[in-house]
Amino acid sequence: MLLSIQHLSLPLEDPLLKFLIELIIILCIPLLLNKIKVPHLLGLIIAGAVIGPNGFNVLARDSSIVVTGTTGLLYIMFLAGLEIDMGDFKKNKWKSITFSIYTFIVPFVLGFIGGYYILHFSILTSVLFASLFSSHTLIVYPMISKLGIAKKLAVNITVGGTMITDVLSLVVLAVVVGMSQGEVGTAFWIKLSFSMLVFALIVLLVFPIIARWFFKNVEDKISQYIFVIVMIYLAALLAELAGIEAIIGAFFAGLALNRLIPHTSSLMNRVEFVGNAIFIPFFLISVGMLIDFNAFIQSWETLGVASIMLIASIGGKYAAAILTKKTFRLTNDEGTLIFGMSAASAAATLASVMVGYNIILSETEAGEPIRLLNEHVLNGSILLILVSCTISSFVSMASAQRISDSDKEETVAGTSHEKENILMALNHEETVEKIVNLGLLIKTKTNKDGIFALNIINEEKSESSSKNAEKLLGSAVNMAAGADVKVNPITRHDNDVVSGINNVVKEQNITDLIIGLEGEKGFSPSFIYNLYNGYLRNKEINVIIYHTVQPIATIKKYTVVIPFNAEREAGFFHSLLRIWNIGKNSGAKMNFYANNKTIEVLKRIIKKANIEAVFNNVTSWKELQEVSYNLETDEGLILLMPDRNMHSYFFQMQNIPELLNKTMKNHNYMLIYPFTKIDKTVTEKRAVSNLDDFADIGNIIGKLFK
Repeated sequence: MLLSIQHLSLPLEDPLLKFLIELIIILCIPLLLNKIKVPHLLGLIIAGAVIGPNGFNVLARDSSIVVTGTTGLLYIMFLAGLEIDMGDFKKNKWKSITFSIYTFIVPFVLGFIGGYYILHFSILTSVLFASLFSSHTLIVYPMISKLGIAKKLAVNITVGGTMITDVLSLVVLAVVVGMSQGEVGTAFWIKLSFSMLVFALIVLLVFPIIARWFFKNVEDKISQYIFVIVMIYLAALLAELAGIEAIIGAFFAGLALNRLIPHTSSLMNRVEFVGNAIFIPFFLISVGMLIDFNAFIQSWETLGVASIMLIASIGGKYAAAILTKKTFRLTNDEGTLIFGMSAASAAATLASVMVGYNIILSETEAGEPIRLLNEHVLNGSILLILVSCTISSFVSMASAQRISDSDKEETVAGTSHEKENILMALNHEETVEKIVNLGLLIKTKTNKDGIFALNIINEEKSESSSKNAEKLLGSAVNMAAGADVKVNPITRHDNDVVSGINNVVKEQNITDLIIGLEGEKGFSPSFIYNLYNGYLRNKEINVIIYHTVQPIATIKKYTVVIPFNAEREAGFFHSLLRIWNIGKNSGAKMNFYANNKTIEVLKRIIKKANIEAVFNNVTSWKELQEVSYNLETDEGLILLMPDRNMHSYFFQMQNIPELLNKTMKNHNYMLIYPFTKIDKTVTEKRAVSNLDDFADIGNIIGKLFK
């Protein structure tokens, strides 16, 4: 049916037309602005102003815009909590707290002076007015994340500080609203404190339990994604019930699911993709629709209020960033990035303004309402949102790009002489997804196309037919593609699986081989024979034997057992990188068990590594065995296993496969056999090229081979 004239009247009411226009804006704005190096989020905000009710009135800011925009705002905060490196956050929590104090107090003081002494607001109104500038919105976070610097110290400090300062700002809002309604007293403070405590405990303690159970029992990818959205909205609702803003709930939901959604997983890729493609752009357009340029032309008083708001907000955030930079001796680019990320005012500012505007204290003799925050503050806040988001976009992207470029120049991986190639040997359908997920966790961030999936076809066995190989490899390719990672499928015809794998290892210059164990079988006599007389004959590769009974993302912590003298092995640091990547990409806690000599080496590395690790000294092999066989629920085991005749080999190790079969059927475990060929040049290149987070690894390796 053709569109009627009524449907073409402004503002548009036809849902298809409305959605089409919004999608065209989301599609075209980034393409156009990227060519002139202008952040596209600024373009989306301006586009919202142009088509909104205060522009050409093409679209009304109705419930559909508000709902999708609200989801986008929640998404931004959720991603900030989800992608924050918890190991780094714990390490830098005092830096984040210090920054939050600076970025809350400095703008607050400037805002109070402007409101009380210049604009002559009441004390109550001045306090609420000042709190508008203390909070900020991480509107540029998705773009910062795309540049690959989300784990940088400056970003970590800013994200952690955002949570604290936004909570403080919204607590001020709750108190001021209570005081304006005469409700503040002992009961008010007890109720607010109790409700916030209950909210935090539910989200941070109960949500992970629910999520871990769900991810263990539900494998459907769509259901997992919908579950994540439910958690975001549920946390947002609980936050509102607790008396704080929904955005804090979304941030806490991100923290709660942080360790359950690995950064390299397909689920993380879906969460980021949908948010960046749909919800976050809708939020930016909805913010733009609030902008009314006529208000500034018609009223000088509005311009005056807006000027004070801009000085208090932008000036306060800049001063706070400088103080943070000076306090922690950060670089100029890091200080600028902190200012850029914290300069944007949108979410909490808008929420506070709308609440204050809707509170009517009294009426004039003419019947005009006297509001807690007047219309000049409301219009000034819209200009503040536009200007602050503009400054935030340009400053953040410029400094972030410089930091990213500097990293590329300084990263040893960028000049690697040896490429990392990981081979996943696939033979059973039930182990494909588990092996692929492990491969995604252990790979380094610079490995873009060095992952291979192999199936050996033996025509004498029906289960290894060509059709079966196509199915297994197709599944592996699709699973990795969901995480935006390329897997190279290899089908090989060979009468012997071991020789087929060994030939591919040589042909593709493989550095790491992953072999999965069947859950029920475990280590069979034939597998043990193939391991020692076949796979381990490749002296230049890491061999990883993997047994899994639950999704790797649901493992809370790992017990990592390192035998004595392991640091003397040629492939020790290369194997250690795999363990470090598992901890870094999954967020699982690593409990290392080794002797003092090995622990000293590990501690020197942990200074540069972003994982949560605990070191335990053991003095006998018996202690190591006892640790290995007393795991808790949701705890995995990693054993660094030397081949025979190596420095760290003990004769008792020959019994480990049998013991694992008896005692570890209900736990995830992996055995890592380091490469054994002692080639100083190759070893150093491999370790240095992959361990890009370990700045002093070269010195350690140099001393090792003296």
